[in-house]
Amino acid sequence: MPHTVEWKVRLHLFEDDEGATKAHVVLDTGTTALTGHGTAHCHPADRNVPEIGDELAAGRALQELAKQLLNTAERDIEGVGASRPSTRQAAGWPV
Repeated sequence: MPHTVEWKVRLHLFEDDEGATKAHVVLDTGTTALTGHGTAHCHPADRNVPEIGDELAAGRALQELAKQLLNTAERDIEGVGASRPSTRQAAGWPV
């Protein structure tokens, strides 16, 4: 039987009082909520391009969220009696 589910992701971006871009991402599965946070700072010598700060902060928040989701999956795999994978599969092209 096919399995279909919808998870909701909310990503909030904002600047703090010191000019750092902050990201807060929430994954809501309907039964669990996971959150990730990311920050980006513009170097004083660099041109201020807010979109780049948004991209960096969001990417870092999503990376943190991805790690949490993978850890949760690994614990669930162990919970059903399977062994935890020894290494995680790498994404992208080999270097």
